[in-house]
Amino acid sequence: MLQQSLKGYWRWLLIGAMLPGIFLGQMDNPLQHRVPRYLVRYNQGGLSLGLLQWPENLQAVRYELEIFSQVPEELDPEQPVEGAVYRNGEIYTNRILLDEGKLPSLDDGLPLFWRVRAYDLDGNPISSYSQPKELQTTLVRELRDAPVPRSRTEGENGMALLYPVYSYTALPGAQQYEVEVLDQMPEQTEGILPSRHRVYAETTTLTDFYDKAPRIGTYYWRVRGMDGRGRPLGEWSLPEKVSLEPSGQVEVGIYGDSISHGGGHLSFSPADAAYSYAHYLTVPTVNLSESGDTSEMMVERFRRDVLPFRLKTLLIMGGSNSLRDGTDPDEVIADLKTLQALCRENGITPVLLTLAPINPGNIRKAFDEPTDRDWQESFRKVNAYIRTQPHIDVAAPFEAMGPELPTEMALDGLHGDVAMKQIMGQVINAHVKEFL
Repeated sequence: MLQQSLKGYWRWLLIGAMLPGIFLGQMDNPLQHRVPRYLVRYNQGGLSLGLLQWPENLQAVRYELEIFSQVPEELDPEQPVEGAVYRNGEIYTNRILLDEGKLPSLDDGLPLFWRVRAYDLDGNPISSYSQPKELQTTLVRELRDAPVPRSRTEGENGMALLYPVYSYTALPGAQQYEVEVLDQMPEQTEGILPSRHRVYAETTTLTDFYDKAPRIGTYYWRVRGMDGRGRPLGEWSLPEKVSLEPSGQVEVGIYGDSISHGGGHLSFSPADAAYSYAHYLTVPTVNLSESGDTSEMMVERFRRDVLPFRLKTLLIMGGSNSLRDGTDPDEVIADLKTLQALCRENGITPVLLTLAPINPGNIRKAFDEPTDRDWQESFRKVNAYIRTQPHIDVAAPFEAMGPELPTEMALDGLHGDVAMKQIMGQVINAHVKEFL
């Protein structure tokens, strides 16, 4: 993985060797590399960035931001301002880094104003424009030419993730990002060079990066922007510290796939606490779920991912990915039985959670993925087994709503939006103490 992530850098080293005098420094670290200055956009002489934030709309898929120089006398909260100096309708979080160089000068004494509104998946506004605010007084100047990480709140309910998701604000001009995970603080926080403490790095075009490895202990992560050819733009963000220690004090674990990992409504990831049913639980938990898991994968990683945490109770919800892909329900039941046996062998009480229905039409619309035509019978058979075992019936409220999961419960037909995660949390809260 490290060799792949550095392959592009060595190519530019060869170019730089033919251009004496333009290097940034000496390579005293085998993981560091010399990069020609003309390939790097530093904050010095580079961008002048400002961070703009607004209240989060938990029903939004995206936002539109408009900036204008004068507030019209009859400002319509439902219609765009004609002659706006800036408009961006592809913002997928409630904050944005603005390149001030593309705006009229903020230092010439002339005020600028901004407002936002939220949109749904089909491109329809779901809110009016916010009240206009003066840009100069709300824009936070950023001193680093880097994406801005979204910090985790230590101890926040539902945010103890074995498989972390790193979230950050897009950097103007970046076409992709490199995320670096370190086992210690980097030896320096300035510049563009990778750290000798790097244990993992990967590139992505997204601003939510799902770590593919379980992270136990204390580690750090940071991110930088790159152009389409993998050359750095600006520098690394400041590192973020994350700790997940298997102390034994948290006695309840959550084990499953992306439904349990968190996220939903297309734009929200497990980094968004409101989209995790663990966030609404009254007992402390550690989330050992991994997005994309099948029931077979949950069996395969059980000893590595569950046993270090010395749990007393494990909430298990798995099989939705398997069944919608056409796996025989008897195979899923066999995997659940194996998970139950593994728990009991290790002094853990297994509690199975029933599988809520899905919505194949919405899944296809959101992800362009098919669903097995016999999914309803498969879900029914697996749930029938679960209901004969120690379980919590989180599916029952949604089964009562119809044969398919209503759109208002899960826009993408699968993961569950805020209302659904709240209901799941309430059902678990009503019964979990029976198993502690």
